Amino acid sequence: MEPMRLIISTLLLLLLITMGSSSSPTNPRQRVHVPCKRLVFYFHDIIYNGHNFKNATSTIVGAPSWANKTILANQNHFGDLVIFDDPITLDNNLHSPQVGRAQGFYIYDKKEIFTSWLSFSFVFNSTHHKGTLNFAGADPLMNKTRDISVIGGTGEFFMARGVATLSTDAFEGEVYFRLRVDINLYECW
Repeated sequence: MEPMRLIISTLLLLLLITMGSSSSPTNPRQRVHVPCKRLVFYFHDIIYNGHNFKNATSTIVGAPSWANKTILANQNHFGDLVIFDDPITLDNNLHSPQVGRAQGFYIYDKKEIFTSWLSFSFVFNSTHHKGTLNFAGADPLMNKTRDISVIGGTGEFFMARGVATLSTDAFEGEVYFRLRVDINLYECW
């Protein structure tokens, strides 16, 4: 009778272990994502318009056949490719000390809606931060806020992953705009 009790006890124990492990929630939607690092920066873009060479931080390098490379194209700037090397500051003042440069490009990619696609890096060169953060994604410019992906980094931001929320903080016609960039990193090394 003793071996039978041992078998029953073992089966009950296995049943309890199986039931206990299956009752824990495994739905990934229930997970709460908490950023490992939060940052806020501003970058200032001054597009070359044929008259502001000394101050310009961006320029059109590609344009559709009906446009030119000095003035942004009609039809929501569709087809324009702009490269930039913009100052990054910790506040919204263009003349504040720079903590780095935003370097990359944006392409105006729709005729019907004012939107672009971005690919750029924040290249930090200050005592605040060392390294780079890399970004890519669609930027529907008419939305109050837009999310793009943080797809990597170097130095202090080695292999960082996260989301950057962009909002247009100011603009002056088609020559100047300032973006507020709220960065939430979810993978920090």
